[in-house]
Amino acid sequence: MSPVREYRWNFGSNGSASEADVDFQANVKRITDELSISPILAEILVHRGITTKEMARVYFRPTVDDLHNPFLMSGMDVAVERVLKAVKNGEPILVYGDYDVDGTNGASLLFMFLRAVGARVTSFIPDRIKDGYGLTPGGIRRAKDQGVRLLIAIDCGITAVDQVAYAASLGIDVIVCDHHEPGPVLPPAVAILNPLKPGCTYPFKHLCGCGVGFKFIQALSTQDQVVHALGEDADYHLARYLDFVALASTADIVALSGENRTLVKLGLELINTEPRPGIRALIETSGLKPGRITAGQIVFILAPRINAVGRLGDANRAVELLTCDSYEKALTLARVFEEENKNRRRIDEETFMQAQDLVEGFLDMEKEGAIVLHRESWHPGVIGIVASRLVERYYRPAIMLTTVDGVAKGSARSVAGFDIYQALKRCESTLLQFGGHKHAAGLTIAVDRIEEFKEAFSAVAKELLTDDVLTPEIRIDAAIELSDLTPKFIRILNQFAPFGPRNMRPVFAVRNGEIVGSPRIVGNNHLRFKVRQNTRVFDAIGFNLGGLIDRLAGRRVDLAFSIDESDFAGELVPQLKLRDIKTTGVE
Repeated sequence: MSPVREYRWNFGSNGSASEADVDFQANVKRITDELSISPILAEILVHRGITTKEMARVYFRPTVDDLHNPFLMSGMDVAVERVLKAVKNGEPILVYGDYDVDGTNGASLLFMFLRAVGARVTSFIPDRIKDGYGLTPGGIRRAKDQGVRLLIAIDCGITAVDQVAYAASLGIDVIVCDHHEPGPVLPPAVAILNPLKPGCTYPFKHLCGCGVGFKFIQALSTQDQVVHALGEDADYHLARYLDFVALASTADIVALSGENRTLVKLGLELINTEPRPGIRALIETSGLKPGRITAGQIVFILAPRINAVGRLGDANRAVELLTCDSYEKALTLARVFEEENKNRRRIDEETFMQAQDLVEGFLDMEKEGAIVLHRESWHPGVIGIVASRLVERYYRPAIMLTTVDGVAKGSARSVAGFDIYQALKRCESTLLQFGGHKHAAGLTIAVDRIEEFKEAFSAVAKELLTDDVLTPEIRIDAAIELSDLTPKFIRILNQFAPFGPRNMRPVFAVRNGEIVGSPRIVGNNHLRFKVRQNTRVFDAIGFNLGGLIDRLAGRRVDLAFSIDESDFAGELVPQLKLRDIKTTGVE
């Protein structure tokens, strides 16, 4: 049973606006009046930076026309020119991706688009164990043997300085499409497309790798050579690739605000109305209902199946599924994904139990500050997942290390308020290599320096992990009455989706609720009960909150929750999805 965690409730903004702003109330009133919505919903929108009717239109009803001009991205004109030259001259092009959802979808997007415009193009995803992450000398040599003249790296390459130089020495031009943090020196590529590149003034900085790839094909789609190849339906053809971007963006946990929100919202509509064969097969074999796929279902159900084939074997199978034209063939492939995911979950659980035993048997959390574990037998394909589970259980930054080809390779995951990329940077002298962002990172260490790294990282963690950081916070969007939850309120609230970072599902608080009947535990430690306030009664469920059941008997409660809908006899019924419970008084 998971430990019961105490949360700090923060009744504050989840977005950019503050109630202290001079114009806050005026903005709320304007949004309330112009959209004819509840002032509570208007407040949430204003907190998220939605202060005009046009901004609300883009938020609720975006179109492809709302996307930024792709040529605002530094290097785009050069990248477009180089690809057009390659297509015109029939030069072999290789799309070189990464083995996660972002990398495989990005590779699928570029491969299919370039093929559609007449390019001689192939794709390649490196093997997690045999090849390692990103551009490698071996992968570049294979490209040379295949006669490749242009290599497009998607979701990798921004730190591959030596590898890109090696490719150039073999006569291979490289275009980098990446979104990871650049290092101090940029690779000598023909063009680098990355909103985070120093000097790049592209107005949106939070694209995933596949999102950068989409901006690339968006730019290509403006060129006469490409328009001629695609025909009069060039704009429609471009929009057909947004399903890849939706899968990649949600799985990579990028900010779902601004341009990402437009890309993901339009991509989800495509997945739910016209899924391509591979995605349709993946939906069917995973047991989801076509037409009602959400961002959360991608993160927790579809993405793990795509990731599984790269974690446990050849990730090129993911590209094969995603680019498949035959539904029958796609269904056969998707069934393999299902089996691979079952295997991944078994290995994941075994590794997590071993890691948990190490933490509880040998680590002093107060002394260590962070969790750093190494076992040479752990499968490199699941250590990132297990690191995330350790963070969830112990609320400490966690690094899981295994041994591959004589060196320790690991995955790092963090808690809110602790930038794990910057923490690793402070330990850089003990590392062979590292990369990532503030929430997650990868690293490589010489085996004989693991203890040295542990000490260095622990010192950084103890310095930066204040009591405030180590007390998880629930940000409450609004305190409400249950009577506020009308059908119209819930219908409009559902249109706030897709939910994710910077556009999280709104969280509400209800004070002094009355528990109706006896709470019970269902499934695997899930707490279920009915709650009443005045005349309104709602079902409530708290996943993994079974440990709170003994506190509830005969008491009134304050609840922090989001609004969810459960399927009851084919009808969607609203319920409170509990985040936390605080008992108040005795009945």
